[in-house]
Amino acid sequence: MTDIKSMTVEELKGLMAELGEKPFRAKQIYSWLHEHLVTSYDEMENIPKSLRQKLEQYPITVLETLDVQISKIDGTRKYLFRLSDGNMIESVLMRYHHGNSVCISTQSGCRMGCRFCASTLNGLDRNLTTSELLEQIYQIEKNIDERVSNIVLMGRGEPLDNFENVTNFLRMITDENGANISQRNITLSTCGLVPKIKELADMNFQITLAISLHASDDETRKELLPIANKYTIEEVLDACRYYFNKTGRRITFEYSLVAGVNDTIEEADKLGRLVSDLNCHVNLIPVNPIKEREYRQSAKQAVLQFKSRVEKYKINATIRREMGRDINGACGQLRNEAMSQRKEDLE
Repeated sequence: MTDIKSMTVEELKGLMAELGEKPFRAKQIYSWLHEHLVTSYDEMENIPKSLRQKLEQYPITVLETLDVQISKIDGTRKYLFRLSDGNMIESVLMRYHHGNSVCISTQSGCRMGCRFCASTLNGLDRNLTTSELLEQIYQIEKNIDERVSNIVLMGRGEPLDNFENVTNFLRMITDENGANISQRNITLSTCGLVPKIKELADMNFQITLAISLHASDDETRKELLPIANKYTIEEVLDACRYYFNKTGRRITFEYSLVAGVNDTIEEADKLGRLVSDLNCHVNLIPVNPIKEREYRQSAKQAVLQFKSRVEKYKINATIRREMGRDINGACGQLRNEAMSQRKEDLE
């Protein structure tokens, strides 16, 4: 079935031709769906009734909001959405001085198996469609009655494992006929699918690429990220160099600090030496504890010492500000609890 909310303006022009309609209707329909965020064809006031009737055969994707949790600490909002097939996903709104930033999911579940991530505990259900990616932004904008200015593809799922739909989303969310969000305000986080990083580079988006590095040697990385058994750190870094040479965009390395695993001064030295030749930024993340894993968060002093050591290699390092810790801050926690509850109800 045609997913009309996943169609670009050009694809809509093709659909108009099939329906025997004028091409200019494509931009009008696109604007109603992606600027005015309507959920029914009846709301499209400048579209003739005859065309609206033809369009009824193409359902408009709308996510159902099941739950919104609001942090008492910092106002962060965590959303639980239900998809049309009953699967659930979550998104997070973070409010900053520079604007509203939303972290979206790209898959229902995840098959990457990263050890400190709640998103991957039950494996992959399916990829999200382009319209389901867009809808996370649209539903949140409606909920807060404000614009979203920044997007992070860092929620549930591995974005580059859903390559076609994610790259289509990037084109559409930045389209001047729709949300028109700047590419430079979008960050895509990947655990390091080397061929897809290079393919993304060749598309020349001006987005920020964030690499989930989390270790500076292959053995430690294999303990934390199973994908490291397929691609070595050197292969990942080569892909990063390729991305920078193609796009001119500085690389971000995400480094989750796990107490006693990768948070020592020796590890900081190894990391500094490893990435010092790259135009990069290191984002240190005190790992969110999740009850299904034994990993513990590094002590505050250890985090500060690690940062200071990395900076000695003339690398820009920051510590990610923890947001929404009182509302199940780790990726996948809210969704996992909802799915467990649903399973109990069915039993």
